[in-house]
Amino acid sequence: MSDTHAHVNKEESIFKVAVNLILACLVSGVIIGLVYFVTAPIAVEKNEMTKQQAMKELVTDAESFKEVQGKSEWFAAEKGGKVIAYVVPSETKGYGGAIKMLVAATPDGKIIDYNILSANETPGLGDNAAKEPFKSQFKGKKIDDLIVVKDPSNKENIQAMTGATISSRAVTKGIKEAAETVVQFTGGK
Repeated sequence: MSDTHAHVNKEESIFKVAVNLILACLVSGVIIGLVYFVTAPIAVEKNEMTKQQAMKELVTDAESFKEVQGKSEWFAAEKGGKVIAYVVPSETKGYGGAIKMLVAATPDGKIIDYNILSANETPGLGDNAAKEPFKSQFKGKKIDDLIVVKDPSNKENIQAMTGATISSRAVTKGIKEAAETVVQFTGGK
């Protein structure tokens, strides 16, 4: 067996490996494409159901949620054909970075509820903004009452979370800004 013959066999085997790799990649790509084609509409539908569920948790007495034309990610919560609230996105800067929220407010700017979608606040301190008793303080509050205080006897405003004043102020600011945008949009009615 000559060197030339061995060299040709080596080139042939490298060529076969390359062809097999290309075929494997093509088959994998087709399979991934088919899986995506089948699952993408399901994922979109599931995402929409999750979004509807999240809004229903914020405005429990709403019968339906409709997208607000010209407003990105805004939804009008309706009951009996009348808008009873708006669910709007809000983003603010906390101690650990961006805090993204969904805020539900009445057309005249009273807070109904909120959900924190993502945040990097300190565990056991700033992350308590998504929990009770901090969360329930906002319910029914007007825009002017959304001020963070450290005085436990002051029930009109928002009592800061112990050891997490920055997070308390950030969440309150995000909620206040969301309510203000709703009032600007509705004219406070």
